Amino acid sequence: MASAAGLWLLLLLAPGSAYFPEERWSPESPLQAPRVLIALLARNAAHSLPAVLGALERLRHPKERTALWVATDHNTDNTTAVLREWLINVQTLYHYVEWRPMEEPRSYPDEEGLKHWSNSRYEHVMKLRQAALKSARDMWADYILFVDADNLLTNPDTLGLLMAENKTVVAPMLDSRAAYSNFWCGMTSQGYYKRTPAYIPIRKRDRRGCFAVPMVHSTFLIDLRKEASRDLVFYPPHPDYTWSFDDIIVFAFACKQAEVQMFVCNKEVYGFLPVPLRAHSTMQDEMESFMHVQLEIMVKNPPVEPSQYLSVLPKVPDKMGFDEVFMINLKHRADRRERMLRTLYEQQIDCKIIEAVDGKAMNSSEVEAMGIQMLPGYKDPYHGRPLTKGELGCFLSHYKIWKEIVERGLEKSVVFEDDLRFEIFFKRRLMNLMYDLEEEGLDWDLIYIGRKRMQVEHPEKSVPHVRNLVEADYSYWTLAYVMSLQGAQKLLAAEPLSKMLPVDEFLPVMFDKHPVSEYMEHFENRNLLAFSVEPLLVCPTHYTGDDGYISDTETSVVWNNESVKTDWDRAKSQKMKEQQELSKEAKNSDVLQSPLDSTARDEL
Repeated sequence: MASAAGLWLLLLLAPGSAYFPEERWSPESPLQAPRVLIALLARNAAHSLPAVLGALERLRHPKERTALWVATDHNTDNTTAVLREWLINVQTLYHYVEWRPMEEPRSYPDEEGLKHWSNSRYEHVMKLRQAALKSARDMWADYILFVDADNLLTNPDTLGLLMAENKTVVAPMLDSRAAYSNFWCGMTSQGYYKRTPAYIPIRKRDRRGCFAVPMVHSTFLIDLRKEASRDLVFYPPHPDYTWSFDDIIVFAFACKQAEVQMFVCNKEVYGFLPVPLRAHSTMQDEMESFMHVQLEIMVKNPPVEPSQYLSVLPKVPDKMGFDEVFMINLKHRADRRERMLRTLYEQQIDCKIIEAVDGKAMNSSEVEAMGIQMLPGYKDPYHGRPLTKGELGCFLSHYKIWKEIVERGLEKSVVFEDDLRFEIFFKRRLMNLMYDLEEEGLDWDLIYIGRKRMQVEHPEKSVPHVRNLVEADYSYWTLAYVMSLQGAQKLLAAEPLSKMLPVDEFLPVMFDKHPVSEYMEHFENRNLLAFSVEPLLVCPTHYTGDDGYISDTETSVVWNNESVKTDWDRAKSQKMKEQQELSKEAKNSDVLQSPLDSTARDEL
């Protein structure tokens, strides 16, 4: 039996007593970020790597918890040198770097071109992906992110967002200029692509979420913590595999056998990828296709900056064989100016900025001093309103260019407005057109390269012996056009300031295709030789009603009465927008604009 003194001592030393104060514990430290291995396979990708690697650098995941696994082989360009320079410069930033270059051979024995996927190429890629997967498992990585060398992850939170989905295999839906993306919604019993009604609503984000799909490819995340991930393989194919010998289909089959569901997420804009080209496409096609991805990103997003750890040669802009390239921009539209200058620079196009006339800032006295008079009886054919101050400024901006063309004796010039986006292969297609015109000896004054056709029910007449050129009918918009010296002289000789109407109404009057004959009667010599590229080479950055749409011409005030505001009739403008969208979709299927691969990877 314990003595009284012993009991008293136990009480004194009991936790929480005045003689034994409770120990203070500091809070637990947070968990470290998951360990991620990023696997990048690159072949003939020197043109895309600076931007792709720059995007990877900006991913918001601790670099000390990130490993890099990079392989390259069978190159005809300097992909190996680009990757080596990058890895040397970033290796101290990342937890681990594995580098697998193969200098020779430069092609596969059974391939028919750089874009041809032969069986030996498929097998080699499968082995590389399997090696990357093994490296991730060996280093006890929590996740492996596969990224193709032309996929741009513009959202720096992509990794964290995908991890939060808690899926074994999940892909961020990547955007492109067409309906193509990095997932399928349907697959045949033989493993080929199957078109389904579910695809377009997901691709257009009419439905948002994380969706179960039978195929994801190009960029996707595997959660290696999941038990079922142990059964996922790229090579060798599963013993029961009888489908096409294709790395993405082999992996989809492996997921199916392991009862692992693939998912694609479209909750955010994660990044972009180019539309696949045909097997006979050249490296130049590949470069221009990827460049177009970057141009499309800049329409609504900041430009994708190249890696800061690479030395990138500056571009050398030129005028595409023209005497001058003009770009019209209002001084206070600095955002549009910077975007256009960047998009032109990326295409190596040099331009002269023409400061637009701000019609909204002009008062009646200034207008009268310039001798400007409205065309008698003019009313907008669709909205029944007079000329706006914005339209007045737009006309004077183009008029300024026509005068400069004549004063400088410029034989052929290009005129751009600042609210356009370029179609793929723009520069090459425009230069080819001008070459064909010269070869044929066609006499021309004006060539639309961006416009809105207003009489779509009647086909326009094709120009013999000149590809992709038609005689222009009644058209709206002056987004972009080519102007000859002779054409500018004709426009100035018409003395349009004394009988003014909007510039995109004036031009059809001058080539005698305006539907309102009363307007044409005021202009005697309507002999402008006007044509249009078909399909078009540029389109608007925004259509009426789109997020971010701003018009400096339509939304304004009447030219001689600031109390009368003007705006589009929404119903009519929406109908016009839909017509333009349909026209653009048809144009996207044109082989000259979209030399697309016809394999199972397509979704059009």
